[in-house]
Amino acid sequence: MSKEIVLDVRNLQVEFSTDEKLIKAVDDISFVLHRGQTLGIVGESGSGKSVTSLAVMDLVPPPGRISRGEIWLRKEQKSDPINLRQLPKKRMQKYRGGQIGMIFQEPMSSLNPVYTCGFQLTEAIRLHQSISEKEARRQALARLQEVKLLPSDEELQQRYIDNWEQIAGRSRLDKRKLQQFVSQQKQAILDRYPHELSGGQLQRVMIAMAISCNPAVLIADEPTTALDVTVQATILDLLRELRDRRQMSMMFITHDLGLIAEIADCVAVMYGGKIVEYGSVEQIFSRPQHPYTKGLLACRPSLNQRPQHLLTVSDFMSVEVLPSGELEIQEKKPGSPPQVSAETWAQRSVKLQQQQPFLEARNLQVGFPIRGVLGKTRRYVMAVNGVSFQVYPGETLGLVGESGCGKTTLGRALMRLIDPMGGQVLFEGQDVTHLSGHKLQQLRREIQIIFQNPFSSLDPRMKIGDAVMEPLLIHSAGKTQRQRRERVAYLLERVGLHPNRMNRYPHEFSGGQRQRICIARALALNPKFIICDESVSSLDVSVQAQVLNLLKELQDEFNLTYIFISHDLSVVKFMSDRILVMNKGQIVEQGDSESIYRQPKEEYTRSLIASIPTGSLEQIQKRQQQRSVFCG
Repeated sequence: MSKEIVLDVRNLQVEFSTDEKLIKAVDDISFVLHRGQTLGIVGESGSGKSVTSLAVMDLVPPPGRISRGEIWLRKEQKSDPINLRQLPKKRMQKYRGGQIGMIFQEPMSSLNPVYTCGFQLTEAIRLHQSISEKEARRQALARLQEVKLLPSDEELQQRYIDNWEQIAGRSRLDKRKLQQFVSQQKQAILDRYPHELSGGQLQRVMIAMAISCNPAVLIADEPTTALDVTVQATILDLLRELRDRRQMSMMFITHDLGLIAEIADCVAVMYGGKIVEYGSVEQIFSRPQHPYTKGLLACRPSLNQRPQHLLTVSDFMSVEVLPSGELEIQEKKPGSPPQVSAETWAQRSVKLQQQQPFLEARNLQVGFPIRGVLGKTRRYVMAVNGVSFQVYPGETLGLVGESGCGKTTLGRALMRLIDPMGGQVLFEGQDVTHLSGHKLQQLRREIQIIFQNPFSSLDPRMKIGDAVMEPLLIHSAGKTQRQRRERVAYLLERVGLHPNRMNRYPHEFSGGQRQRICIARALALNPKFIICDESVSSLDVSVQAQVLNLLKELQDEFNLTYIFISHDLSVVKFMSDRILVMNKGQIVEQGDSESIYRQPKEEYTRSLIASIPTGSLEQIQKRQQQRSVFCG
């Protein structure tokens, strides 16, 4: 790896002015990025990671501004570095997207839904190059092939040759038809709209846009947060391959140190707008110095252990805000959490399954119609296809699989938020498949759901106290308004929020706090059964650990039964007694959580396990020896 410095950030400070005070989102940070190197920037939401990347791109939104610092960029080898902070706005536009590309966190909100992917990709290319529309489309196709969203011409030709009788309807191979087929297949991907692509495909389009002008630096801001572990693994492989082939420098921003271990050479750990620790990946993982780094490393559930609870950042440090606004951090020395022995775990499993099933699905089927001419249904896409399982009182049943496998549809069908096409759902022995009216409302009092995105599942115009109270009003629980408010205050306090916050709105809370509000709302009616639908997938690892611990505590206190839906097998293993593995609408494997991890029977399950970023020190050392890493 070259020792040449491509990006040099010196004493960067970014401030946001509010009515009350001036907030330093980025507070006097400095770092360098060498050619071909990947710098991982890690920290929780609000630590200043994304603001740092936006500052490098000169995209800090108002009321924020870069109040101090220098950002030096060297475009090419042996060229003089340029201070981007001194460039006029017009000239900076040439560097933004040209010399520095960026992959944003959420591709669906970064792409315009009313324009095709091809239009948006060619627009990015023509903005920095004086070329024709035809040449821009040719380059766009080349970039899509480079990010492996589109097969190569040779692969497309072979696909035609393998099936040419069916495609062409002829007995002899027609070379002109062959070229037409290849051209049509390539143009079709450009003509698709964002909603016609999956999350992984959209992220590949974003990567293609970011590398379209051969940038010297690529900034990847949480590029895999919303993706399944298998798709996440392919995106990481792609980014590594592009970096090495193009000798491109990369800033990889995430809250997950497990991902950092998979791709980064050096790591900057951010907290409260400052870089609190900096070093090689091996140093950070084997010899962390700062208590915040130690906390982040300990937060993620381990596949090889079964602790009674997860450690969090607060177990490693306490923080006090001084009158000056500075943070004073005191390190704490937590002990290892107690482990659940194999004997205790086996006894619990036997005890749970000796009971009568609490909920049972029998050959459940849910399909979505595909409409044809005049709105007639041509066929059904079976999201859930013949699924059967049982859940026992007090048990947590994990449901794991990739996006699109039918997990969420199954969870909603159990609550009758979606009507099944066939099969039965038995709750406490009663068939609830055909319930309606008052009886269905009673069922939903007993079964509650915690949705994936807490912000979209809370009404932004409704105070959080009213949101938690709403189920009490709908089901006429509590005799007086005072009793209902006391119930809301108790629930907020139980999930770790002060009752005096009940008059605030959702936007005044962090993501983890909003998820706690949703948990409080789900508990309002004292349900017996809760479906957790990807309820921690969008949270920072430290906040995720807090919410997982809370769910376990509430289960013990209220004797709750859970179905825990996730694509992350490490989280599901920590939470669950048994696991169902779902693929293409069917249960492909089921068993207790330990045996699913230790002895998976299906190749699909093995691929899910293999895709989990482990942060193995042996792998880190091997990769660093191969890459000859410099961390300056």
